[in-house]
Amino acid sequence: MSILDSIRTALRAIAANRLRSGLTALGLVIGVASVIVLIAVGQGAQQGVQERIRGLGSDLIFVKPAAQTDRSTGARGAQGGGITLTAADADAITEAKIPGVVGIAPQLSFNAQAIAQSQNLGVTIIGTTPSYADVRDARVAQGAFIGADDIDRRSLTIVLGSAVAASLFPDGDAIGQQVRIALGPQGFNFRVLGVMEPRGGTGEQDNYAFIPVSSLSARFQFLRNPRGDISVNQINIRTAPGAKQEPIETAITDVLAQRHQVVTPDFTVQSQNDLVGAAAEVSRTLSILLGSIAGISLIVGGIGTMNIMLVSVTERTREIGIRRAVGARGTDVMRQFVTEAIVLSLVGGLIGTGIGVGVAMGIDGRDISGTAMQTAIQTWSIVLAFGVALLVGLISGSYPAFRAARLDPILALRSE
Repeated sequence: MSILDSIRTALRAIAANRLRSGLTALGLVIGVASVIVLIAVGQGAQQGVQERIRGLGSDLIFVKPAAQTDRSTGARGAQGGGITLTAADADAITEAKIPGVVGIAPQLSFNAQAIAQSQNLGVTIIGTTPSYADVRDARVAQGAFIGADDIDRRSLTIVLGSAVAASLFPDGDAIGQQVRIALGPQGFNFRVLGVMEPRGGTGEQDNYAFIPVSSLSARFQFLRNPRGDISVNQINIRTAPGAKQEPIETAITDVLAQRHQVVTPDFTVQSQNDLVGAAAEVSRTLSILLGSIAGISLIVGGIGTMNIMLVSVTERTREIGIRRAVGARGTDVMRQFVTEAIVLSLVGGLIGTGIGVGVAMGIDGRDISGTAMQTAIQTWSIVLAFGVALLVGLISGSYPAFRAARLDPILALRSE
């Protein structure tokens, strides 16, 4: 019996038992579709995180305070929750003239209410210096960014993110308008100096508003540490393109450790590449976990295929006996049942691939339970799922085919 004859025989056997064949293939359909969809979700999450980190700028190093520890209870707060960094630390790094460093900008951020006319919006306030725009690769669409005069005069000027400007001033130009920034009972009126270009991506930075850090510290006393220095919760450092960041991180650590007179740094230094790598590792683990869970469906589908093929061998014992009696060899019988199992897996794999790709494309960009889904269909996941489906069909069909090939023709002919 040729391979073509085996395929024809397999198709006739499948067509003769449409319901049973459909239910058999269903397990593989679900398994293949699950693998493709879950891996697409995991890869989409990974790309989303990496885009968000890269959206911060390029060639960046971040210095943040270490976690704050309550001495009375020993409870440790969140990373970056301490008050160990000041604007003077940024000046010290600048004065150290570390090779490869091309820009430094301190950053003090907190949440507040922005009020303009009848509009009220929760925003993230960023207190910083003029160098922030260059360090973070931020561009002004209208007006200007914070200048040196604004820092020196502690002026009440503000630069709005694109989303903030659109929300507070939907009908007109924001430049020169007044915006009241309220933090609890305190509030001050700021004049809009500029509006930033949209950053896109997750849109988080489009909801920022930028104020001279000196203006903040002069009016909100709680933003100063006990010694009166301006506290900051991040120092942004931009390195030259292609510069090795590990030596720069070490040099920054040495400068600040000496300045703070500590053996164990009370701050953390982390590059953008470190963040991307850590996020990629977490997302990769998530993808493997999701793919493994979906792979269980394929295994279950394979078990179902084997079970149905064993039933098929039992039901078609007399047919097997007739084939053997007219000259079919054991290998011909084995090939027939293996081919049938592979055809079932092939059909299930094709349908599952179509459903998986369709579902992955359908949920991309949709808001599900308050989360904007992002999927990335990977060619390798399709090949993997489809290949595993065929392998499952081959394995699950081999044992029933082996049993069919070993049937004694005389006993098979006597079977009812």
